[in-house]
Amino acid sequence: MSADIALLDSRYSWTRLAISLVIATVGNVGIWSIIVVMPAIQAEFGVDRAAASLPYTLTMVGFALGNMAIGRVVDRFGVTTALIGAALLIATATGAAALSPSILFLSGLQLVIGFGTAASFGPLIADISLWFLKRRGIAVAITASGNYLSGAVWPVILADILAGQGWRVVYLVIAAVTLCTVIPLALTLRRRVPVAARAHADSLSAARAGTTGLSPRMLALLLGIAGVGCCVAMSMPQVHIVSYCVDLGYGPAVGSQMLSLMLLGGVASRLVSGLLADRLGGVRTLLIGSALQGLALMLYLPSDGLTSLYIVSLVFGLAQGGIVPSYAVIVREYMPSAEAGRRVGFVLMTTIVGMALGGWMSGWIYDVTGSYHMAFLNGIAWNGLNIGIMVLILLRTRPRSAVPA
Repeated sequence: MSADIALLDSRYSWTRLAISLVIATVGNVGIWSIIVVMPAIQAEFGVDRAAASLPYTLTMVGFALGNMAIGRVVDRFGVTTALIGAALLIATATGAAALSPSILFLSGLQLVIGFGTAASFGPLIADISLWFLKRRGIAVAITASGNYLSGAVWPVILADILAGQGWRVVYLVIAAVTLCTVIPLALTLRRRVPVAARAHADSLSAARAGTTGLSPRMLALLLGIAGVGCCVAMSMPQVHIVSYCVDLGYGPAVGSQMLSLMLLGGVASRLVSGLLADRLGGVRTLLIGSALQGLALMLYLPSDGLTSLYIVSLVFGLAQGGIVPSYAVIVREYMPSAEAGRRVGFVLMTTIVGMALGGWMSGWIYDVTGSYHMAFLNGIAWNGLNIGIMVLILLRTRPRSAVPA
């Protein structure tokens, strides 16, 4: 039994983490590729910008649904089955998308692509969380960083293919790379966590959860509401920073640079937050990140100079990057391992819903008021909802008897 427990945080765990990071970097290409090819698709099909944005919208809908549905598959059959199935789904859908005769046909396939892509986010994070105890925070953060790394690496590679051979070839390349990379790597993750190791981790989770007086379902619901709140706030700069810069007269190129700066700051934030979570726990780490995110949003209000916007965008990236992975850490700290996939999948699904809702809401507020000032205030208010829920969970946990570290 002690040997089984020793597998947690072992050399094998770290090797598995490295493989998971590669899978995440490749497997998340589906949510970034559509952004790269969007102008070419708009030009070929002769549609307006709203219609050209439909494939991306449905990609995110599929991504949200996939995080919850595929999480259940991981709980029952293991991550290898989920990843192989997702890779086959992505390859089939992207191959068919390369033959798309219309924007509507492509949009429907992007829904499928987004669904399959989800396997490399929440479900993969849930799986790696099972293999760590002392270093669970940093392990979850590293795996979650694969999403941002994918966004940093793939647009550059795909842009060259797009310029030389067109967007349809881009999709064929994605199909081939997904099959040749994800499936072989997924086969190396067939090993399951020993029962004794699961029982040991679950005993600690049960002790901590027992101090809150909240059922797993109620805790998941609270985390889901918090996830919507934090990501409505998060979406304001991420979705609208380019448009904001255009309104200020700086142009879209400057806004794109600020977005890249946010993503790079987000990677650093995820790693630092992972280290903090291993020392302070997921709730406190998320509370710190949310407070910093709220502060960064406030800094946007008086900032309209070029230098100040670059600085605030970097600060925002450094503040918000670790928030979403912290939800997965909290789920594993308070809930049993047998429910990790579906609980993590549900909570991360709500964060994606929050991003989608917040992106639309900020645009609607801009249309009504003629500026982004109220949109930033709206984000700050939603961020306050997230902070309030984290404080509630923390206060319900602290007064009770001590929980084993």
